[in-house]
Amino acid sequence: MGHREDLLAGAKRCLLEKGWSRTTARDIVAASGANLASIGYHYGSKDALMREALFATMSDWADDVERSLKGEGPDAGGSATGFEAGWSRVLALFSKHQAVWRAQFEAILQVEGNPELREAFGRAQPEGRAGLVALFHGIPEEEVDEETSRIVGSFYMTLMAGMAVQMAIDPALTPSAQDLTEAMRRVLAGPRPGPAADPASPAGGGPVA
Repeated sequence: MGHREDLLAGAKRCLLEKGWSRTTARDIVAASGANLASIGYHYGSKDALMREALFATMSDWADDVERSLKGEGPDAGGSATGFEAGWSRVLALFSKHQAVWRAQFEAILQVEGNPELREAFGRAQPEGRAGLVALFHGIPEEEVDEETSRIVGSFYMTLMAGMAVQMAIDPALTPSAQDLTEAMRRVLAGPRPGPAADPASPAGGGPVA
């Protein structure tokens, strides 16, 4: 590899090991075997290199998810059974990639004072949404239309982010794929998403008076 590739590999390693905020230019140099001047030469700044490293690690995560979901077939997200099976696979990867999500959350907290970072996240959002639809439904990303990306992709992205937050706080609090599927059933069933009705009781209601 050349210095540019070495720097990116070193920045990705630092991002996962030290996080977004604690990684310094010298850390990247030590991890890559390059020199400080080469950061400016190849990327313009340490921040620009870190942005590229962040989105590269997220792409690695997406590739891992894609490999995991390939066995689900073309309608993995199109039914309750497929939804649950797909999320079971995705959740199994969250522990493996926790460092990626931690780094992303750290970076998101910096966007208020970092216009370049905010712009980078803004550019990545539509692609990320479309990519999630493609992953969960087993279709080529270029076949995901804009409206589906905005609506369905946003739904998947919201679930991803929420699951990652809960797992970062306490993995024991993270709902299972079965919990997610049951939650959707209850929300869609009516205005009072309580416990599942007992089929043995009259009209599915409570105990007889």
